[in-house]
Amino acid sequence: MSSIHLRRASPDDAAAYARLMADEEVFSQLLQLPFPDASAWRKRLETPREAGQADIDLVAELDGEVVGQAALFSMGAAVRRRHAMGLGIGVAKPAQRRGVGNALIGALTDYADRWAGVLRIELTVWVDNEPAQQLYRKFGFEVEGRLLAWGLRGGRYVDAIAMARLHPASPALAARGGSPAAPVDRGSGDSRFPVTPDARA
Repeated sequence: MSSIHLRRASPDDAAAYARLMADEEVFSQLLQLPFPDASAWRKRLETPREAGQADIDLVAELDGEVVGQAALFSMGAAVRRRHAMGLGIGVAKPAQRRGVGNALIGALTDYADRWAGVLRIELTVWVDNEPAQQLYRKFGFEVEGRLLAWGLRGGRYVDAIAMARLHPASPALAARGGSPAAPVDRGSGDSRFPVTPDARA
């Protein structure tokens, strides 16, 4: 059985992205359009990340061929939404149910949890794409609601499901000796952080 190789996407993957997104079985499940342009994908992949951005694009290869892509992307410039990121994924039809989706989402959630300081990951999925919903649930995503007539697909407006995943174990402070320290309750009168009666109000 071929092994799955994951790596960061590069501008040189633009043609592979275009091939992947040219398949209606793939782009119809996303918000892409027919007749993808490799030059447009190259421009997107060449766009430099702003300093401090945690956005990441990954590709999955089988036998040296790109068969899937997935990304975590910022939800906008709002300061109070810095804890959240969106997730998007596409896998070539012949590579589906071969562990590619598992590998990509596993890598992105690990990156989000352990390295990028992400509390919340959001996504949307068509209401009738049950295999994808099952995959997301496997990684802790929960249904948050149904979005009516969310997008146009094949000439019909189709509902989507909003799903999200919260960090399963929010990071804790590390003690000076290197082991995790218990969270500090700064509002309970802890002697290290005295709270005056006025400050409690």
